[in-house]
Amino acid sequence: MTPLHPPRTLLLDFDGVLAQYSRPQRMRHLADHAGCSPSHVHASLFASGLETAYDGGEIDTATYLARLGAAIGRPVDEAAWIAARVAACRPFTEVVEHAAGLAQQMQVAVLTNNGPLMARAIASIVPGLARALDGRVFCSGQFGGRKPQREVYLRALAALGTQPRHTLFIDDLFTNVRGARAAGLWADTSRDPRTFRRVLARHRLAG
Repeated sequence: MTPLHPPRTLLLDFDGVLAQYSRPQRMRHLADHAGCSPSHVHASLFASGLETAYDGGEIDTATYLARLGAAIGRPVDEAAWIAARVAACRPFTEVVEHAAGLAQQMQVAVLTNNGPLMARAIASIVPGLARALDGRVFCSGQFGGRKPQREVYLRALAALGTQPRHTLFIDDLFTNVRGARAAGLWADTSRDPRTFRRVLARHRLAG
C-alpha cells in the first residue's frame, strides 16, 4: 500500500542505504591505529557491548572513546574514530544524487543506529549532502534507544516537526522498516541504487 499523496519528509537510514559499510575495514583501520589485531578491536567494541551501549545512548562520547582506547591499548580521539568510519564507507553515488535532488523539493533527513559521533562522520562521507542534511542527521543514541524502537522514530519526527503519515522511511533492514510502520510511518526497504529507485517510484517521488 502507498499513500494517496507523496510524502513531505524523506527519512533515510545511512549504512546500507546511502553508503555501503564495511565493518572489517573499520576494524582494520582502528587496529592499525592501535597496533593490535582487528579481532581484538572487534571484541573490544562488539563482544563487550560497548558499541551497543553508545548507539543506544547509555554512555556519552567521552566515556565511549575512553573505554575503547583503554581496551585496544591506545587512546582513540574523535578524529581517529571518524577517520576509521570514513575509511569503512563507500557512498552509493546514485542514491546520494537522488537524495540531493529530492532535498530541493522536500525535507530529507537521516536516522541511523549510531552514537552522536556518526553525525560528524556522515558529513565527511557524503559531503555533497552535508548542506541538505544540516541539522537533520539523527543518531539513535541522542534519542536514548535504537531502531526499531517506536519512540526513536517518533522523537526524530518531533525534531523535524513532521508527522508519521507525511514521512517515508527507508532502511536496508526489514526489522527497522517494520518498526517504522508500527510507529505510523510509510516505510520500505532499499539495499542498493536499483531498489532505492523502485521505492521512490512506488511513492511517486523523483530525485
